[in-house]
Amino acid sequence: MSREYPFESHFLELGRLKYHYLDEGQGEPVVMLHGNPSWSFYYRHLAKELRADYRVVVPDHIGCGLSDKVADSLYSFTFEQRVDDLEALLDHLDIKSNITLVVHDWGGMIGMTYASRYPERIARLVVLNSAAFHLPDGKKFPLALKICRETQLGAFLVQGFNMFARGAAFVGCKRNPMSTELRKAYCSPYDNWQHRIATLRFVQNIPLQPEDSGYDLVSEVAAGLHRFVDVPMCICWGEKDFVFDRSFLAEWRRRFPKAEVHSFADCGHYILEDAKDEVIPIIGKFLSDHPLKAK
Repeated sequence: MSREYPFESHFLELGRLKYHYLDEGQGEPVVMLHGNPSWSFYYRHLAKELRADYRVVVPDHIGCGLSDKVADSLYSFTFEQRVDDLEALLDHLDIKSNITLVVHDWGGMIGMTYASRYPERIARLVVLNSAAFHLPDGKKFPLALKICRETQLGAFLVQGFNMFARGAAFVGCKRNPMSTELRKAYCSPYDNWQHRIATLRFVQNIPLQPEDSGYDLVSEVAAGLHRFVDVPMCICWGEKDFVFDRSFLAEWRRRFPKAEVHSFADCGHYILEDAKDEVIPIIGKFLSDHPLKAK
């Protein structure tokens, strides 16, 4: 693992919890936010590439990756709490301007909620198979997620057998399916029942109806996305994503007509695995093509 993940670990104390993050390189901050059921490992190749020229910060959400795995009695697992954690980290690191956000999966909603709190801090956006809005019109909630979110069987499969992380590792790459060792690395933080609570809570906390926790916050963030229409944005998208399919991409395009879009018809959810040799240079070029003025 050290060869695949050659980084120094850092931890921020959030109360009694240890919040793990990477802090590599110097310069303009590039903050990378993972989703569920992955962890900072997802960004390892991009972090290695960019750390020579940028300050790369990659947290593991509480309950994920190398951050503390905790019970519900010690952590709320709410969407808003995830944003509060990110804000605490960036304030701790004194990162409050010229931020480039790189977001994937749940990282899109978490990152864009932070951006909505502090729009003046955001300089560039890189979007990878994620959302910052409710389900697009005509998009049905996937059955597999529905089972995990709403049934006891689904919850048992996620916590008892790690089926969500294992399943994502199997179907998340289409062009370049993950090797056995790579799938193990993705699933390694979630190695027992207790360590899979966050994986389950992320699914259960997807806000689909007005009565769901976080629904109003998603609505508020989505309504304010127009404030970022002139912020340089690069979208790299795997069209064969099992959740964030082309309907989500179409919604990003509709909301951000100026965005630079790179769509990969034969790739899946984990675009940084499926097409890393193409996507990582694209992101590097995007950053250099949009130099920042000091604030």
